[in-house]
Amino acid sequence: MVRTRRFTLRLAAAATAWAAVLGLSAPAGAQTAGAYPSKPIRLIVPYPAGGGADTIARALGAPLSQAWGVPVVIENKPGASGNTGNDLVAKAPPDGYTVLIGITAMIQTPALYAKLPYDVLKDFAPVSQIARSADLFVVHRDIPARTLQEFVALAKSQPGKLSYGNYGNGTSSHMHGELFKLGAGVDLAAVPYKGAAPLVNDMLGGQLSSAFIDATSANPHLKSDKFRILAITGLQRHPALPEVPTFAEAGLNGFESNGWFGAFVPAGTPKPLVDKLSAEIRKIVASSEVSGRLSSMGLRPVGSTPEELAAVMVRDMPRWARIVKDARITLE
Repeated sequence: MVRTRRFTLRLAAAATAWAAVLGLSAPAGAQTAGAYPSKPIRLIVPYPAGGGADTIARALGAPLSQAWGVPVVIENKPGASGNTGNDLVAKAPPDGYTVLIGITAMIQTPALYAKLPYDVLKDFAPVSQIARSADLFVVHRDIPARTLQEFVALAKSQPGKLSYGNYGNGTSSHMHGELFKLGAGVDLAAVPYKGAAPLVNDMLGGQLSSAFIDATSANPHLKSDKFRILAITGLQRHPALPEVPTFAEAGLNGFESNGWFGAFVPAGTPKPLVDKLSAEIRKIVASSEVSGRLSSMGLRPVGSTPEELAAVMVRDMPRWARIVKDARITLE
C-alpha cells in the first residue's frame, strides 16, 4: 500500500535522523548544563491520570524536584491516542523544560496513521528508556489448553469459534493478536476494548477465550485461578512468572519487541542538557524506591542513555511496521 511505502522510505533514514538529533551540540548562547535547570520543569503525560505513563511521571517527578531544587509539574494532555500530548512537546521550545513521558505507541503510530502532526524521527530527542513492559497471552480456565501449542491446536479445530481480546485497536495488544493469528495460522474473533481494565474484567469473568494483556494490568492477577498464562512477549521471561515461556521459546517468532516507557525532549535541545537530564533519570530509576515501585507495577526498570533508547526505537520500528502491513491494520 502507498502508506506503507512512504513509511518505509522514512524508516530507511531513521538511523541518520537519530544520529543528527543525538549529535547536536549546544548552539551559541544556549543555556549550559551547569545552569540547568533554573525554573520549573513540565512532565507531559499524553494520557489520562491514573495510567501507567502517569504513574511513572509521578514516580519521577518528586525525586527529580528534590534533586534539582525546582518544581516538577505533571501535566496530563490526553487526546488522539497520545498524539495531542506528543505534538505539544514536539513543538515546545528546545530548552529542556518540557519533557515527554512517551510509550511504545510513538514508534507504532507512523505505520498506523496516514498523517501525524509531528515526525517521531525528527521532532524528538530521546532522553532515557525508563522501563520495559510486555504482553501476556492468557486463556480462560475453561479453555482446555495448558500450552501455547495446545491452544493453537484447539483453535485450528474450531475455526472462528474462539476469541481473543485486546486493549484497543492499533495497540501492541491488537498487533500481537493479529501477529499470533498470522503466525499460528488460527482464526480467532478479535474483541477490542477501550483500555486494559475492561479487558481484564471480561477475561476474569469468562467472556473471552483468550487475551493479550499488558503485564502491568495483569500484575494484580498473576496468581489468579481464573485464567492461565501461556506465553509472554519480549526476549525474557517475567521475573514473577519464571515458568511462563516467551513466544519464541513456545515456538512462535516475531514477538521479540517489548513495550516501553521513555523520556523525550524536543529535537534541538542542547545535548549537554539532554545528557544531564538522562543521567538524573537513570539515577532515580536505579534507586531502590523507584525501581521497587516499577517492579511492583509488573515493569522492568531500565534507565538507559539517550543513545540506547534511540537504538531500541530504530530497531523496533520496522518490526511493528511489518505487523501493521502483514495484518492490514489501519486507523483513521
